[in-house]
Amino acid sequence: MSEHVTIRREQGVEEIRFNRADKKNALTLAMYEQAAEALRQATSDEEVRCVLISGEGGHFTAGNDLLDFMQNPPTDESSPVFQFLLALRQCSRPVIAAVDGYAIGIGTTMLLHCDLAWSAEDARFRMPFVDLGLVPEAGSSVMLPSMMGHRLAAELLYFSDFFDADRALRAGLINGVVDGDVTEFARERAIELAKKPPRALQLTKELLRKADDEVVDRAMREEAALFVKRLQSEEFMAAVAKFQG
Repeated sequence: MSEHVTIRREQGVEEIRFNRADKKNALTLAMYEQAAEALRQATSDEEVRCVLISGEGGHFTAGNDLLDFMQNPPTDESSPVFQFLLALRQCSRPVIAAVDGYAIGIGTTMLLHCDLAWSAEDARFRMPFVDLGLVPEAGSSVMLPSMMGHRLAAELLYFSDFFDADRALRAGLINGVVDGDVTEFARERAIELAKKPPRALQLTKELLRKADDEVVDRAMREEAALFVKRLQSEEFMAAVAKFQG
């Protein structure tokens, strides 16, 4: 198990906290494995009523740790990255994200599978897949246009630019921008949800997700297959060399 993910349970809330502040919480395979297992356990534990995902040290996550990623690239759907996304997608409990600092790559796309998300004023979002010679992930190729419209989704994916919390709010990616400690705010909201009738919450989540489940699941698998192929491409190798240089 990775020491870079901490799990805390309090008042019916399971908090999954990325704890690799010196690397802006860049995610390793071990971190994905631990976070995925925590999500699966939350789904099977009746005492867990809500899940909160947060980051230590002023950042949510800077995305994949490229060195770790290159040493152990995903080859199919059994990869820790995909298993984490699948566990997040299938979690029966409401999932809340508290975002501050960097939310890059999967730091942005995982928000699509959270039920609620709040960010700090300093949050900076980015989906740099095209710049890395890759393709979108996590079902974002269908979820983003549905959420914010084709034109804005295309702009954010094609140009790979950073965008701020206000734009994320206007795009529907987050619920609000918090002036203060976003994690404490989100934690309080999670505790509030944990006090509500649990089965009613779970059924409501099922109904909200039911309409697009099949479409999103298919997109996630199609994206994952293309993503794996693109990891062998010259464009990706050139992008990594440029990043490391």
